[in-house]
Amino acid sequence: MTRTAFTPRTLMLAVLSVALLGGCASFSPDGGFDAVQSATQSRIQKDVVWARDDASRNQAQARIDTLLAQPLSADDAVQIALLNNPGLQAAFNTLGIAEADRVAAQRLPNPGFSIGRSTRGSEVEWERSLHLNLARLLTLPMRVDIEQRLFEQTRRELVLEVLRLAAETRKAWVAAVAATQTAHYQQQAMEAAEAGAELARRMAQVGNWSKLKQAREQAFYADAALAVARAEQLKLQTRERLVRLMGLAQAGTLQLPDRLPDFPPALSPLQDVEQQAMDSRLDLQMVKLQTEALAKNLGLTRSTRFINVLELGISNNSSNEDPVQRGYEISFELPLFDWGQTRVVAAESRYRQALERARETAVNARSEVREAYALQQSQYAIARHLRDEVVPLKQRISEENLLRYNGMLIGVFELLADARSQIVSVNAAIEAQRDFWLADADLAMALVGTPGKTAVTSVSSAPAEAAGGH
Repeated sequence: MTRTAFTPRTLMLAVLSVALLGGCASFSPDGGFDAVQSATQSRIQKDVVWARDDASRNQAQARIDTLLAQPLSADDAVQIALLNNPGLQAAFNTLGIAEADRVAAQRLPNPGFSIGRSTRGSEVEWERSLHLNLARLLTLPMRVDIEQRLFEQTRRELVLEVLRLAAETRKAWVAAVAATQTAHYQQQAMEAAEAGAELARRMAQVGNWSKLKQAREQAFYADAALAVARAEQLKLQTRERLVRLMGLAQAGTLQLPDRLPDFPPALSPLQDVEQQAMDSRLDLQMVKLQTEALAKNLGLTRSTRFINVLELGISNNSSNEDPVQRGYEISFELPLFDWGQTRVVAAESRYRQALERARETAVNARSEVREAYALQQSQYAIARHLRDEVVPLKQRISEENLLRYNGMLIGVFELLADARSQIVSVNAAIEAQRDFWLADADLAMALVGTPGKTAVTSVSSAPAEAAGGH
């Protein structure tokens, strides 16, 4: 083994040169946010802004005001949420924290400087020393690599957060529009029930209708009024949830269309959806980066197992009687009681834990995308069946019953019951159309990250169906 002797001057020059190299690390102009913007634009064709100053906030607000001036489409609602959601803006600051950690890892720790003065008779002695953490210097490349991977993981987490917010906002928009449409039809059903109950009351007064039949019509009217109240409640809930996701201070500025968009004539088949998910899902990429970072950290822990504290010091002692003393010292921690085994075992356990979680994430990803794809296909089939078969059939039955009523073959109550049955089928079609668009949003999210299923309460239409046999 070759040993090299260092003079204090050589050590000082080495420390200064390394310090200058470490000081070159700096922050990027946008904090790494450009990667989040480009990923959002490429995946969902939407803009996202990190409002860190008044200029960017004012620009985003101007665009939001323009979009709110007209009835919102699903895409407009998503765009407003990406510009205005306060939770998303708060999440963007984790990128600044991660970049600060990355830059800090590239820089040397501040050196320590100590100065002392002592006297012995007429002799005055000054002791000056400069210390540098040599262990951190030697492990600097590994630490930089670890923090860079964590920084990339944070950026992918933010992209996933943006996509998740976009999917949740789209689903909230679908639920809000569907609730508005359902409330409208439930109001029609109540009006029909009210007309039947009033007619039954008048006929019972003149003795042409039994008390039992009158009570049945009155009960249906009461159930229909309850369904309207529930529909209005669901309308308010879904609307307010959309307002929260969009980050709006007041709900009065929100304008929604009267009905849901028609679903496509046919669904494009997706080839090998499982492989698509494995290639593009951001949660899988984040788990991979996290596992790689833990593997690097495990190597760092093993490298510093025995010597975790290693410092280099340069001393300069002067006295008013003796010549100046110069030298250097290296100090390290003696592994007498703790051999670093606890840190190694903990790092190995974290690494094995990350491997199992990565395997779990991959298994869940395959299952989630299969489930989401099957649900989209089945909801599409159900919605088309209701639109193309059930609703037209109910309409034809209603038209035939109207002809029979005009020919005095059936009474007014049979005609009202048939009208209520038709409204029930229309409500079912609306809910099926809503469920298809929700399933479509879930599939899109399952292909890029963990899908989140939004529970939507359906307005009960059992009373209307029960009245169909009157």
